[in-house]
Amino acid sequence: MKRIINMENEKGSVMVLAVVLLFLLTLLGVSALSTSSIETQIAGNELRHELAYYAAESAAVYVASRPDLYGPDNTTAGVCHYFPNNTTPYTAITTHLPPARSIGVSQSFNGQVQYQRTSSPPRGSGCSVGKFKAHQYAMVCNGYAPGNTAERIAVGFYRIGF
Repeated sequence: MKRIINMENEKGSVMVLAVVLLFLLTLLGVSALSTSSIETQIAGNELRHELAYYAAESAAVYVASRPDLYGPDNTTAGVCHYFPNNTTPYTAITTHLPPARSIGVSQSFNGQVQYQRTSSPPRGSGCSVGKFKAHQYAMVCNGYAPGNTAERIAVGFYRIGF
């Protein structure tokens, strides 16, 4: 016995196809929204870390403009001079990091300079070896930005003296 199937009643097939297509488009939209949200968070984190890094770089410039931090008053090996220190006359802070100095609405810095040792001037410095000495220092600069973001850079430098 042969059975004949009547295929003339296809009225609901377009509706099913449209619902499946809308479901796939909704999934695509949700994944695109999620991706853009994550990328926005990544960009914000990167911005905060850059602000903190630039604040730490500002601390290095601050030290370069304050010879009292790396001058003859700071030639005892192992003793840190902390900054910022705006006392007049200058008095060294040698016990703990002072509060960070604000350099804008959302950035600040602080750090320390420590005398390391005395050595001969480096080659190419233009200073004769017997007459001058190179006083070597290590500097740690902390930069702060919004969201409790902090960056730290360490810099070694020397000054030529007698």
